[in-house]
Amino acid sequence: MDTLGTLKIFVQAADAGSFTIAGRQLGLSPSAVGKAISRLEGHLGARLLHRSTRTVTLTPEGGCFLERSRRILGELEAAEMEVSQTRTTATGTMRVSLPLAGMLMMPALTAFMQAYPAIDLDLDFTDRLVDVIDEGFDAVIRAGEVNDSRLMTRTLGPFRLMLVCSADYIERHGLPTEIEHLKEHACLHHRFATSGKLERWPFVKDDQPIDIDLPRAAVANTIEPLIDMVAAGLGIACLPDFAIDQELRSGKFRVVLDEHTRHEGTFRILWPSSRHMSSKLRAFVDFMGSNFFTGL
Repeated sequence: MDTLGTLKIFVQAADAGSFTIAGRQLGLSPSAVGKAISRLEGHLGARLLHRSTRTVTLTPEGGCFLERSRRILGELEAAEMEVSQTRTTATGTMRVSLPLAGMLMMPALTAFMQAYPAIDLDLDFTDRLVDVIDEGFDAVIRAGEVNDSRLMTRTLGPFRLMLVCSADYIERHGLPTEIEHLKEHACLHHRFATSGKLERWPFVKDDQPIDIDLPRAAVANTIEPLIDMVAAGLGIACLPDFAIDQELRSGKFRVVLDEHTRHEGTFRILWPSSRHMSSKLRAFVDFMGSNFFTGL
């Protein structure tokens, strides 16, 4: 059932006091109006309108539902108007800093560019801890906690790190079932470009984090090569779930030692609190807040 469309029909019929008049105003037949109202009543399990030969009147339940329906439709109209105004006024260049893994966020970014063609994006991919204000960024997307009182923040969504390998790798080398077994496997590591340190694999034992020296079959300072290596059956890597969602869904990648790993993080978008929130910045923050992970 098209709930919003049916609500509009119900409100129109209640206001007109007639299926015939409501149908004329909506471009529908009286029977189509009546059927829509009947479906709504069936869905709610309550009669909303008393019918007579020529008129309809509200039941007590219908009166209560009418007021709420008006508010819902009013809020929808206001939201549509706000978005429409934002799209028509949001222009200019947006300087945005993203982590190196931000290349995997391009589906959401390209969707934004298609929705707001008048906004030009100047994207800076780095794992360096940038100074949003001093370096003149409009917004920054990062994982982790925020401790800068000069910045406003909005949560984009959670992610977790997980160990994965290909089904082909398991067929050839077996599936490790204990952390120590990894010493006999090809491990593919991510190195932070700024510090040069290897990213720690998030092992836990008895609810306590543990470290273990692992073989280094390959090391890369970006995520994409590691994904390709895993897909080629070259080893096991520790990767963020959002980057390999399709491979996990298709069964191409298998999760390894899930009960022995624990890491959850959060992506956030940050912007200067002292700066006026321009229409382009508001459009970017709102769009990414609603579409960041749906576009990945």
